[in-house]
Amino acid sequence: MKRPTQHTLKRQQSGFTLVEIAIVLVIIGLLLGGVLKGQELINSAKAKAVVNDFRNVSVMINAYQDRFRALPGDDSKADKNFTGGALASTTPSLLGNGSIDGKWDSTTKTDETYLAWQHLRLANLANGSTTVGATDFQQKNADGGVIGFQSGKPTGVDATDKISGRLFVCQSQVSGRIAQQVDSTMDNDRDIAAGSVFVLLNDQSKMAAAPLDDATFYIVCAGF
Repeated sequence: MKRPTQHTLKRQQSGFTLVEIAIVLVIIGLLLGGVLKGQELINSAKAKAVVNDFRNVSVMINAYQDRFRALPGDDSKADKNFTGGALASTTPSLLGNGSIDGKWDSTTKTDETYLAWQHLRLANLANGSTTVGATDFQQKNADGGVIGFQSGKPTGVDATDKISGRLFVCQSQVSGRIAQQVDSTMDNDRDIAAGSVFVLLNDQSKMAAAPLDDATFYIVCAGF
């Protein structure tokens, strides 16, 4: 049997050439760049969806008010305007007062803020169940967070917070990265705790503080 020469052993033990290593690094760079670009596009799409939800809800409410001369949820004639239309009865004296009373994410079936979605759906201005108490009754955003609205400042906002608006639309389950993009898109003040767009902690205890954590979920509200 012929024994391998020293030259043959060196050739068998040789590693990658510099050119081969360079090609591998370029390929890895391209793959990483593609992944990062893809993630950036996903984040931009999510932020755009949140912004569109804010604007669409505002349009729905204005359209309802123009058609019925009342606000959804606060409409004292909803039972006459629609078959199956329900009237809020948590605080009957507030019905028809021009204010959508209750918490934006209320699950109380007799709250104006809860029934507002039924009124919008019966008016064909929003999609979703018109059955009060249905498990899927609350309106959801693309990430499964709740979308709602109320007149007056949401819980977690105090008198010293510099926010603007009379009607506030809020969304939960919004990541810090997306919340920051939404604020930059809709608000020019670059302040997540002021202006027409602001961010609350997920437990609604207080305003969130900058910088937001990308992996943490927050509540984002927009004033109109």
